[in-house]
Amino acid sequence: MARLDERLARSAVREGFVERQHFADAAAALWLEGELVHLEDLVLHDAHMDIRTPTHELARAHAVVRVRRRILSQKPNWAVSREGLRELTGRGAMPAAAEQENREGEGAGAGSVEADDRDDAEDDRLAEEFAEIDAVLARSSKILRDADVPAKAARPDDRPDLIYDLDWNEEERLAEWQDVIARTRDLPVVLRSAILLEAWCDIEVLQHAAWLGPLLVAALLRQEGLAANHLASLHLGAKNIPRERRRARSRGDRLLALLDAIHDAAVAGLKEHDRLVLAKSQMERRLKQRRASSKLPDLVELVLSRPLVSTGMIQERLKVTKQGALNLVGELGLREMTGRGRFRAWGIV
Repeated sequence: MARLDERLARSAVREGFVERQHFADAAAALWLEGELVHLEDLVLHDAHMDIRTPTHELARAHAVVRVRRRILSQKPNWAVSREGLRELTGRGAMPAAAEQENREGEGAGAGSVEADDRDDAEDDRLAEEFAEIDAVLARSSKILRDADVPAKAARPDDRPDLIYDLDWNEEERLAEWQDVIARTRDLPVVLRSAILLEAWCDIEVLQHAAWLGPLLVAALLRQEGLAANHLASLHLGAKNIPRERRRARSRGDRLLALLDAIHDAAVAGLKEHDRLVLAKSQMERRLKQRRASSKLPDLVELVLSRPLVSTGMIQERLKVTKQGALNLVGELGLREMTGRGRFRAWGIV
């Protein structure tokens, strides 16, 4: 893990590697839960270019991608802090911007009532409803613009019985897991990470977001400096470990399996990084003697940052026509990944 992080610190393909790891780890997280999410569908969904109606599993995988980006965009110690945990577990308060807009809406409604001398109860209720609608619209707009808006916290008594176990006290379970963090503070970072992963699965902190635990542990690895330049893909490493080892009865066997998962995540990252470096050097050979206004360098960066790219993605990012996108793909010699006549996508070999 330290060797991988050292390479990424000076790597020319770091940004592309990190983005690719987001998608791969999200697909692996759903795979560990028994759900199959195609990498192609996840990339297209992230680009708002779905070729079919998104499934519930695809939406959950995209939530993993967004959370990984959110964690990596913050300071290393943010994810496991009180503020970070409240936001990532959906217990944060309403965003300040939404609250401000809500107050402004209510104020505007009250001002209009005073101006018209219509201060009866019906108009007050109408003004409050309009203010709530404005707040919801503002929140929706920010989400569509990929703004980092935490989910609105739901009170336990508001959760439907068919979806949530109302006796499942997530607050107490999260506090218990945080206690494990405090008690393992003096242990070596990798052993501590394995213990925290095992404790997260044993305590079963969240009912519907078991994938958040490995992301928090990866954030801890980043905080401790072992993976300072990326967010470790622990789901991807655990995918290579047989379920019999991950769910063994002996706690020692489970910890050994999790240590192997951390090791496999690092090995897979090293292989992927070397593959991207090789692919970048091969594609850069095709950039020689190109004019300064050529779009090929931009296409190289786009291909390195996504497991695959479609014609629409190239058109949107490079501002070219459909035929221009196909010509660029042909000049760069990308590999067709789908084998279809329509909705084709390309990637590096």
